[in-house]
Amino acid sequence: MSTRPLLNRRLEGMGTTIFAEMSALATATGSINLGQGFPDTDGPEEVREAAVRALREGLGNQYPPGPGVPELRAAIAEHQQRFYGLSYDPDTEVLVTAGATEAIAAALLALLEPGDEVIAFEPFYDSYAACIAMAGAVRVPLTLRAPAFRPDLDELRSLITPRTRLLLVNTPHNPTGTVLTPEELAAVAELAVEHDLLVITDEVYEHLVFTGAHHPLAALPGMRERTVAISSAGKTFSFTGWKVGWVTGTPALVAAVRTAKQYLTYVSAGPFQYAVAEALRLPDSYYADFRADLHRKRDLLAAGLATAGFRVFEPQGTYFITTDITPLGEKDGTAFCRALPERCGVVAIPNAVFYDDTEAGLSQVRFAFCKRTEVLEEAVERLHGLHGLRGLHAR
Repeated sequence: MSTRPLLNRRLEGMGTTIFAEMSALATATGSINLGQGFPDTDGPEEVREAAVRALREGLGNQYPPGPGVPELRAAIAEHQQRFYGLSYDPDTEVLVTAGATEAIAAALLALLEPGDEVIAFEPFYDSYAACIAMAGAVRVPLTLRAPAFRPDLDELRSLITPRTRLLLVNTPHNPTGTVLTPEELAAVAELAVEHDLLVITDEVYEHLVFTGAHHPLAALPGMRERTVAISSAGKTFSFTGWKVGWVTGTPALVAAVRTAKQYLTYVSAGPFQYAVAEALRLPDSYYADFRADLHRKRDLLAAGLATAGFRVFEPQGTYFITTDITPLGEKDGTAFCRALPERCGVVAIPNAVFYDDTEAGLSQVRFAFCKRTEVLEEAVERLHGLHGLRGLHAR
């Protein structure tokens, strides 16, 4: 047998994701899973019925068109115009993907050469690091630090070198919940134009903003021609298993991303594409009610975590709450999360896995609040048991 490692060295240290580990732990212990970001109820019934209707009518049961079904591409273009005043040609400037995760992978693989540098806000979604590595590029983190988790724009400028190719911007930001302000976005845009950088924006939580508003970077001067904007249906419509995402950008950018994407899944989610086309055209009331429901759940869990002894960093968007465990007498978020199911029957995610600078997130733990109200209430009740267990744990 060869002594050469089987795994590509670019992926060293990227074994089973923390989400798989913690979800398996939740199942094994019967714990409430507030770790992985998926709802515990389905989205709108009319959207689910649209998928059933598509299946029965034979829509998408065979390979759909590579760029996505025309109905969905048209709906995505309408969505961008409706909410942001951005005009995209559905035939040349919209690409449907297998969720936002594939869109990110295809964009990074298409646009990067080995040795290119990518600046990304950390903590970052774990697939960013893996996809940058697979492209042979180098990730350069800009650390968002507690308690505010705002980007240091002077530091961002200092990180740009002649090797910088791309900025990877996630707003609303997972896991911190930070929503970039118009002023912050304008500063990022100015740097991108000044240094002729490409930008990928991950906007999957665009409709889950509780403080402020979501502003697409592509709408700013000089940015449309250099921005690959990515979003998906999973978070907005609570059908995360359907894996329907999309890319919008100029014809040249979309063609580049499509070149890589066609060798990943080629196509996916045929019948679901027709359903998502209908979902995107739901009335404004749907989006408002969806946001209000998650806002209430955010407040419920945030208050419960605070009374359980956590330091809570209230998120401006997404459906995650970042906390600090040091008030509980704890320091290591990873060890804390691995012990938490046995201690009180709740699963969370340690933020350290989202950092290169692990010390910056060592004591941070993320909880998801995209669950039924009664589930969140039960989780809060269980977490209050940490007070009684703290002394035992310390021994």
